[in-house]
This record gives sequence, structure tokens and C-alpha cells, in this order.
Amino acid sequence: MALPTLHPIHDDDLPEFCRFLTEHLSAERSAQDWAQAFLQGWCADKPNNGFLLRHEGRIVGGIGAIYAERMLRGRAERFCNITSWCVLDEFRTQSGRLAMAVVSQPGWHFTDLTPTEVVSRTLQFFKFKPMDERHLVWPNLPWPGVLAGVRVATDPEHIAALLAPDDARTFRDHRHLPWLRHLAVGRGDAWCHVVWRTTRLKNLTGAMVLAFSDAELFLRHRMTLASHLLLRHGMPFTRVEARLLPRLPRPALELAGYRNKVFRSETLQPADISNLYSELVALDLS
Repeated sequence: MALPTLHPIHDDDLPEFCRFLTEHLSAERSAQDWAQAFLQGWCADKPNNGFLLRHEGRIVGGIGAIYAERMLRGRAERFCNITSWCVLDEFRTQSGRLAMAVVSQPGWHFTDLTPTEVVSRTLQFFKFKPMDERHLVWPNLPWPGVLAGVRVATDPEHIAALLAPDDARTFRDHRHLPWLRHLAVGRGDAWCHVVWRTTRLKNLTGAMVLAFSDAELFLRHRMTLASHLLLRHGMPFTRVEARLLPRLPRPALELAGYRNKVFRSETLQPADISNLYSELVALDLS
């Protein structure tokens, strides 16, 4: 049997590739849902949407890629987020060709933020590094006095006006995704952009903080944020990945046993790898 041929996934290929994902990876999402994740416009000169395998004219496997350029410490960094790696059983031995095609592209930091255990191990063979999988959880209480001088902004136009230019761009890049919630917390000219969504823990619905623009400001104002989330949204707890924080706050409960997210970069550290600009936010994964 002839080997399947390898091809980049161009925008014109997305309808067919995304139907393949719906049929063989997850029927919970329509082909249109998959396609929208790849068409976010986070990188004006993206090279492709990943790579696919064809055999006798039909798609028999593929690996998706979501590209983004974002500012990090005043420098433009380019990211390739691997997602939706799916190969039919009879062609499973060709899976490595897909991964190699993606990671052989120069000039990108690579991530996979929702890998299965098998995918995580496979990517570590390609020199991806696992990140701290622990989550931190703390109660949201109406802390007395914490609101003095500190405000929480939730109006979209107000948020955009308060944030520094790079943070405002991040907000604009994600504000259209209806499953994400945004706020700015701070005072004066020091404001932290926070992105969160609902999460479930022990049959309770709480707030999962996916990203923030300044870790120190986030920690400094976390009790103000906790009060806001409780009083305005009825969220009894806040949850955040430990890897995103420079130190572990107290009181907080550590949760472990989650699958490691992985990344490959010569210059960046785990705390630099954002959950934004990825399939974690481009798809409604709630």
C-alpha cells in the first residue's frame, strides 16, 4: 500500500478537515465550530492550519495548528498551538510525520495545552517539556476593607481604556468569544486584565482564571477579585494554575493529578505560556 501524502492545511481545506474531526475525533463539535477555532486571525501571516494526510484522495489523518503573535515583555513572540491530532487506526504509524511537519517549522514557540496522555508522551519525544499540572483553589469571601481604593471594571469599553496598549490588544483579540469573561482590577494607572470562565469542582460552580496580564497585580488584588466574583457572580471559589504564579498564595488548596500541558521553546519559561491564543479559548471547552 502506498504511503499517504502529507499536505499543509490551507483555509480552503478547513471545511473538509473539520468534517473529518467531527466524524473521527469529537462529534460534540460541529465542523463549523472546529473551523472557527482555526480562523481567529491571531497571526496575519500564519503559514497553514496544521498538516493532513491523504490516501487515495481522502483525509486519513491530521494535526491542527493555531498560530498567534503576542507581546511578551515588550517583544513580539510567535506561537504555534498544536491541537486536534487525529489519525485513522490503519494509518496510525504515520502519526509522527504530522508532528514532525509542525515542529520542523522555524521561528515558533510550540504548545499543546489539551494533550491526551499518549500525545503528551509523544510530544516529549520531540523535546516538549511538561509544565506544573497543579491547580490552586481559594475561597471567595466578602473580605472586609479590600475594596478601598481598588476597583473592578467589567464594561468592555472601560476595560479597553484602562489597560496598557499590549494588554488592551489581548483583550480585543479575545472579547468576541462568548464563553470567556473579562475584567480589569486595579487603581491609578496600574491595572490587571483577568480572563475567567466557570468551572466545576465537587458539584460547585466557581471561577477558573485562565489568564492575567500581571501576576504580581493579580496576587495583590486577589481578595478584591474574590469579593467581586462572589458578590457579583455568585462564584464561591477561584481556581488558577500554579505555574502561572510566581509564588503560592495563602490560604489556598493545592489540587494535583491533572494531565501535564507541554511546550517547546528555547527562550520561554512555563509561566510565559499563556492559555490565551490557543484551543483552550478558541473552542468552548466548558
